Amino acid sequence: MTDVKVSESKAAKTVKAAKATEAAKVAEAHKPSKTSKSAPKSIDHLAMVITTYKRQNLLATLFESILALEQAPWRIIVVDNEQSDETKSMVADLEAKANAQWGRTVADRSGNQSRVVYAPQTANLGGAGGFSAGVKKAYQLGAEWFWVMDDDVAVLPDAIAKLAPWTLRHEVIQGSRFDYDGGPFYWQYDFRIGLGIPNPIAPAAFGRAGYRTMNTLCFEGGLFNRRVVKAIGLPDPRFFIYWDDTIYGYRASKVTAPIVVPDVVLRRTREIGNWDIAGVRQLNSTSDMNRYHIMRNRGYMARYFMVYGDYRPFLFALGTAATAAKELIRLVMVDREHLKTGIVQIAKGWWDSRKLLHDRSWRPMPAPLPDTLDLDD
Repeated sequence: MTDVKVSESKAAKTVKAAKATEAAKVAEAHKPSKTSKSAPKSIDHLAMVITTYKRQNLLATLFESILALEQAPWRIIVVDNEQSDETKSMVADLEAKANAQWGRTVADRSGNQSRVVYAPQTANLGGAGGFSAGVKKAYQLGAEWFWVMDDDVAVLPDAIAKLAPWTLRHEVIQGSRFDYDGGPFYWQYDFRIGLGIPNPIAPAAFGRAGYRTMNTLCFEGGLFNRRVVKAIGLPDPRFFIYWDDTIYGYRASKVTAPIVVPDVVLRRTREIGNWDIAGVRQLNSTSDMNRYHIMRNRGYMARYFMVYGDYRPFLFALGTAATAAKELIRLVMVDREHLKTGIVQIAKGWWDSRKLLHDRSWRPMPAPLPDTLDLDD
């Protein structure tokens, strides 16, 4: 944005041109990738890891989409942060239908042959804790690939077939998504490590390579290999919510080259209020709890940067200030009814992040993991 005034007609033409350019980029980004006829259509020992909490209506939509998959996952692990009787019943129903549709498998390391595993938690661990518990369970059972997602998405029928060819040469793969309204969803795959913020203007088009390398990850459809989990350890549950997947992708980028691909494998199913920025980007509504963790968890982020020698205090402070500014803009433009409480949570989270920066007891997640984890761990 600049302070230069332009005529209304010229401004309209500029916006129209920008939208046309972006539309062309998006169209290119979401073209199906070309794979050889001999490319695999299934993924060996693929475990879907789903984290849910009090959203049974959304979970039901996800379960319906799973049963419509053209290829069967090896395991479907449902981490229930609510430990709800309703969710337990839904998972039992999914288990019966999945086993009837695809049949049972050879026994996993627990001796179980069923495709569906219910993993209730005694407390709400947040998304971060849920994915950490789910990935651990899948690792214990012998999964070779981990496909993680929240309960507010639906998988497309050919999702596994689209992802499978990429697993021949890559160990961390992020598929593309449709937004709630059916349009393409732009994901910020380029993480600016010095500042500790995503790059909002990274190119959307994939170009001739057919994919883009990334140094982050999203637990909304991210797929990664067992070797990566073994090398870097489990996702860090201490984040509770927010930045946990970003940092797991950052950690993964230290041992492999993660990629984001144009193949659309998910659609989002939860409508979220947002501010449309010139028809190019969106700033979504969020909660005060998220606002707090967005700021607080930058303390954990900085600690991991220190582990890998990437922490730059001045640049990171600029990134923290930019993050706070973004959250203030979000409050004013999208969540104005929470302005007072939101400002308090931003400030509180910022303050608590400083405590984490100086916590001498902090340690990164244990890594590498042993080849197998005992089921009792």
